[in-house]
Amino acid sequence: MANRPGSARSAAPPPSRPGLGVILVDPLPVVRAGMAMLIEDRPDLQVLSEAGSAEEALEALAGARRSEVVVLVGLGLGGEHDAYWLIRTIRERYPTMAVLGCGARSDPMAISRALFVGADGYVDKNVEPLEFLDALRRAADREMVLAGPPSEWVGTIARGIERRKEVETRLTQRECEVLAVAAEGLTAREIAKRLGVRERTVTTHLGRIYGKLGVGTRVAAIRAASLSGLVAVGAPE
Repeated sequence: MANRPGSARSAAPPPSRPGLGVILVDPLPVVRAGMAMLIEDRPDLQVLSEAGSAEEALEALAGARRSEVVVLVGLGLGGEHDAYWLIRTIRERYPTMAVLGCGARSDPMAISRALFVGADGYVDKNVEPLEFLDALRRAADREMVLAGPPSEWVGTIARGIERRKEVETRLTQRECEVLAVAAEGLTAREIAKRLGVRERTVTTHLGRIYGKLGVGTRVAAIRAASLSGLVAVGAPE
C-alpha cells in the first residue's frame, strides 16, 4: 500500500470541504494512480490512502482520522477476501463511512451484489471525470449513487437484490460461505481445509443447501446462487 506524496497536496489551495477523504482500493496500481491524480486535482477531495488488497484497505481504514471518508472499492478485487467481502466488512466495522463499488462495465448482478452487501452505490470507470468526482461527493452525502449503468438496468439491479435476499434468507451464514467457496471449483476436502472444518461437515452443508434451493447438484446450486448474485463465477473488472 502506498500513500500519495504529500508535496502535491501542500501546493493545492486550501480545501473548501475539509474532512472529505478518499481511500482507493483496486488490484491494479495504474488504475489507482490514475484515479488518485484525478481526485487530488480537486481542492475539496483528498486521497488518504491507496490499497491493492482487502487487508491493506482495512489497515488504511483503521488509521483514517477523518470525519468524512469515501471508500472506493474496485469490484475486480478477487481472492478469499474479495471486493464483496471487503464491502460487507467495512459496512459492519465502519458504518458511518461511505462505500462505492467501482468497475468497468460491471454486469447488473455484480452491481446488485455490491449494493446488497452494503455499498452506497456504484460508479463505472468509463464515466466522464466530472461525473466520477460528483459520484464521490454524492456518496459522501449518503446519496444512493448509480453512475454509469444504463437506466434500463435499474430494474434488473433491484430484482437482483430481491433475489439475493430471497436466497440468503434460506441459507445460514456458514452455508453461504460453503457455497461461495464451492463456486471456486474446490472439492469438499479443499473446502473443508479452507474453512477449517471436517470434510463430512462440508458434505452435510452441501446436502442442506441443495434441499433449501430445490436442486440436486452442486452445479445447479452454484447457478442458482450466481443468478441471485450470492456468489460470483468469474471475477468482475
